[in-house]
Order: sequence, then C-alpha cells, then structure tokens
Amino acid sequence: MRSNINVWVEGTIIAALSILLSFLPTGMGTTFTVSLGQIPMIVYALRRGTKPALFAGIIWGFLHFPLGQVIYLSIAQVLIEYIVAYPFAGLAGLFAARLHRALDRKNDGQARVAIVSACLVGTFARFFWHFVAGYIFWGQYAMWGLSPVIYSLVINGTSALLTTFAAIVILLILEKVFPRLFTPKDQMSVSNY
Repeated sequence: MRSNINVWVEGTIIAALSILLSFLPTGMGTTFTVSLGQIPMIVYALRRGTKPALFAGIIWGFLHFPLGQVIYLSIAQVLIEYIVAYPFAGLAGLFAARLHRALDRKNDGQARVAIVSACLVGTFARFFWHFVAGYIFWGQYAMWGLSPVIYSLVINGTSALLTTFAAIVILLILEKVFPRLFTPKDQMSVSNY
C-alpha cells in the first residue's frame, strides 16, 4: 500500500514540476513554444505507466488555474485545452513496459525506440487537443490569411514538433546517463496500472 501512495505522490510532484517549467521562457516568436513540462511528464509515464501518468496529467492541467496560466475564450475551450489535453500526455506510458524490458535486457536499441515512441505519442496526443481547440476557438484569430485548420496545424504542429524534439534529445541523454531514473526502486510493475 505504501508503494502505491508513493506512485501518486510522485505523480503530483511531477505535475508541479511540469507546471513550474512552463514559467521558463521558451517562446519562439509570438506563437511557437516548447513545452518543457512535457519532459518530466514523459519520464514519469515511462517510470510508472499510463494510469498514473494520466492522473499526473490531470493535475498538471488543473494547476494552470490557481497559477493564472489559463487563457479563457469559452468554457468548452478551457475544458479541451486544460482538462482534456494535458492528461493525454500520459499516453507516453504505453511504452513503459517495453522500456523496462529493454533496460532489463540491456538492449539500448529497443530502449531508444521505446523512448522515441513515448515522446511522439505523448506529445502528439496532447497537442492533438490543442489543435482541435485552435481550429474551433482560436481560428478566428488566424494570422497570415490562413484558414483556421491550417493555422492551428501550423501553430500547434510546430510547437508539438519542437517539444517532441526537445523531449527526445533530453530523454535519450537521461537514459544513457541515468537509466535507473526510468526504473523505480520500489519495482511497482507498470502492469499493475
């Protein structure tokens, strides 16, 4: 039971770290950003699995509210961008068991594939919802004469690519230098979730 509590406390700490990283200036121009909070969220997802990572993503989304990080256009937009989108970052946990097996077998190639896959799936799953909100709610502010779909795809797609690239580079370095970061000491199986 104690280990189970540790998993949830760890997820809460990761969510707090993720929101803190959002305060670092990573904007490129006025529209593109790198979401550094995605990096600890993917590490946590790969440590603990999908269910705990979805929970941590929900907390990450909710933490935007008390910290004044919510941009409000409508209730539906806020729900999609903060309550729906952020938990989807936890889908990176789908590759946790694969990464753990690869690390146990000391198979660096499979470990790298699991990490890259987790970064792609977790980041693009989250940014899909930002794309949807961008199309529905932010499209009316489209610059450069673009249609709402293309505008949202350009803005959110570029941010997703930049975030994915940063996450892949940092997580591959972490796996090489600190592989135990991805395998918790309490050995809670990701299949338990």
